[in-house]
Parts: sequence; C-alpha cells; structure tokens
Amino acid sequence: MAQFIARRFLYMILAFVVISLVTYFLMKAAPGSFLAMNVGVNGASFGADQFQVSPQVMQSIINHYHLNAPWYVQWWGFVKGFVTLHMGTSFEYPNTPTLQLIEETFPVSLSLALISIAVGLAVAIPFGIIAAVRANSWVDSTTMFAAMTGTAIPSYIIAVFLILIFGVWTHLFPILGYQGAQYYVLPVLSLAIPMIGASSRYLRNSLIENLHSEYVTAIFARGGTLKDAVFGNALRNSLLPLITTIGPLLAGLMMGTVFIEEMFGLPGMGHIFVNAAGRRDYPLIMDSAMLYAVVIMIMNLLVDIIYGVLDPRIRRSGRMG
Repeated sequence: MAQFIARRFLYMILAFVVISLVTYFLMKAAPGSFLAMNVGVNGASFGADQFQVSPQVMQSIINHYHLNAPWYVQWWGFVKGFVTLHMGTSFEYPNTPTLQLIEETFPVSLSLALISIAVGLAVAIPFGIIAAVRANSWVDSTTMFAAMTGTAIPSYIIAVFLILIFGVWTHLFPILGYQGAQYYVLPVLSLAIPMIGASSRYLRNSLIENLHSEYVTAIFARGGTLKDAVFGNALRNSLLPLITTIGPLLAGLMMGTVFIEEMFGLPGMGHIFVNAAGRRDYPLIMDSAMLYAVVIMIMNLLVDIIYGVLDPRIRRSGRMG
C-alpha cells in the first residue's frame, strides 16, 4: 500500500506539471489580454463593471508577474506561488490576495459537490439494488425509467423546476443566498438528481452481472438466500466499478456548479473562475485550474485506496488503479 501511494504521488506531481503547462499555454493562446480588455489608450477603463485600473498599477502588475519575461519564467512564477501558498493577487482584485479569494469561495463549491455526491449515492444504491433484484419486472422498468429521465435532464433545467415548485409555488425552501443549511437543499438536489439516474443504472447492471456469477450460484447451492447473496458478496463487488466513477464525477460536479451557483446566488469559486477566464485574469485562472487538478487527483487517490479496502485481492497484488 505504501509503495502504491508513493508511486501515485509521483504520478500526481508529473500530472500537475503537465496540467499547469497546458493551462498556461491555452490561457496565453486565448485572444486578448487583461490589459487590452480593461485599459484604454489613455488609461480609461471599460467593461461590464467598469473596473478601474491605472497604467501605473498595470505596470506594477507586469513587473510583479514578469509578464514581459520568457514563458518559462512566468509559468514557474505561477507554479511556485501556488505550491508555496504565496499566490499574490489577481489582476481584477488587486487589493485581495488570491489565497483569500480561494479560501472564501472554494469551500462552497467543494461542499456543494461532495454533498451532492453523498445524497446521490444514498438514493442511487437502494434504487440500483431494487432494480437488480427485481430485474425485468415492472419495478425494474419503473425505477430505470425514472433514472433515465433524471439523467437526460440537465441540472440547470432541474434547478428551474425545483425553484418553481419549492421556491415560488410552495415557498418551502429559499432560492437565493447563502445563510444556512436550508439554502443548500435545492442546489444539492439539482446536482444530485442527474447523478442518481446514472449511478443507479450503473449499479443495477453490475449487480445483475454479479448475481449470475458462479460464486453466487455456490451461495444458493449451500442454502443461502437472495439477501445473503446480495449483501454478502455481490453488492460489495458491484460497488467497485461504481466507486471508480466518483473521481471523474466530482470533477464534473465541481465544474457543473458554475450554473447552479449563478442560479441560486451561491458565492462559490465557479463564479470567480468564469469571470477570471472572461477577463483573462491570468493569476486567478492558473491558481483555480491547479487547485481543481489537485483536488481531483487526491479524490482519485482516495478512490483507489477505498478500492483496495473493499477488495483485499487488489490490495495484496499492489496493482490498485
């Protein structure tokens, strides 16, 4: 296990370098720049929010981030600042450290994604078990139809229906702001419902396959019941493929929170990341992208470790992931 974790950390470092390089070059390849988009020829600013930046401040930004230096100097400056947590300030928020912006907004996006995954799995696992145990019955058909419907509808469309039903018509939950747990209900459901459909179908198919395997036949031959087969061995083996989807699922949810945060007025990182990309705010783009990459890689590492915990054969072989 220790060797596996050490090897994965080496892969993560390499992946981090590659991701930071790709992000840097794509960012630089985008047309326009923060200077050109926000400062006119006489220092007059323009833009949606009339962001004021003087030529003197711009020159100090150029000097601080070495924007006139070779690309590798600029890239290394971003990476070093991120790793050492001395990120400096973004272009658009020169009076607020980038680290402070991340500390204030990233927990909102991360918690929204993690709670949505927890809620989705809590519902998807029972649905998948019921559909597999009652395979090809009306219960299976009804459950999978509901799952397919939920998967086919985008989260922002689901959010609109939830806002109308629970916010506008019944007033059961607030629809804007962030002052307590009740403000999380509708955003979490908006993200969790599509995931419930996909995960329940995934688990159903995997569980049906395991229920027709030889080791389950042996359980029945020894006098075991369907309950023994499902909860004794088949379910644990069926959860392994489902667990592998959690890492990519977290990545998708965290990027998908951008629409949900905007619709429900949540102060998450998705909002400032989109604005940074539109404004060509290079420091904030780099720091956000690298942070997302680190979180996803750590989640994938945890998934592989859980893999080994659930299946001792994988742990003993040392070939997790």
